Amino acid sequence: MSDTSPSSVSSASSSATIPIRPYPRRRVRFGLGVTLFGFIVFLIGARPSIFGWDRSPVIGFVQIAVLLIGLAIICIGGYISLMALWRNEPPSIAADFGLRFVTTGYVVAVFSGMADVFGFGSHPLPSVPYFGGWQARGVMIGEALIAIGFLLLIPYTQTKTEKKRKRH
Repeated sequence: MSDTSPSSVSSASSSATIPIRPYPRRRVRFGLGVTLFGFIVFLIGARPSIFGWDRSPVIGFVQIAVLLIGLAIICIGGYISLMALWRNEPPSIAADFGLRFVTTGYVVAVFSGMADVFGFGSHPLPSVPYFGGWQARGVMIGEALIAIGFLLLIPYTQTKTEKKRKRH
């Protein structure tokens, strides 16, 4: 029976051990905390009635802005957390594409959400900006792109340390 501990694996042919590097827990926790904070800000913008702050039957400019700021904080926190899983290894090409999907999704969400403010929505200024159905669909498409990007940021391949461990 071989004696293997979770912190190192020894080879039968040599006495060298390959340490298993743990995930940087502080970075993961910090990123998850930022993501949770962003989700709360996102909820304040999307559904202020949850917090007892609902003042209007429509979603106006301030709510849209808060919603998009919350989404940006979620993107930053998710990026920090998922990049910490790479354990200081260079990210793969898929992870690079994932980052671009996250940023592209956020840009789609911003331009969809602020379409009236930018002048190409169904209620352009000087009328009151209104978050309509088409804008909601655009924001959801942006969020779907962000989710795809986060899935691509997950390190599915083995790190160099795990490959070395399997060889021994």
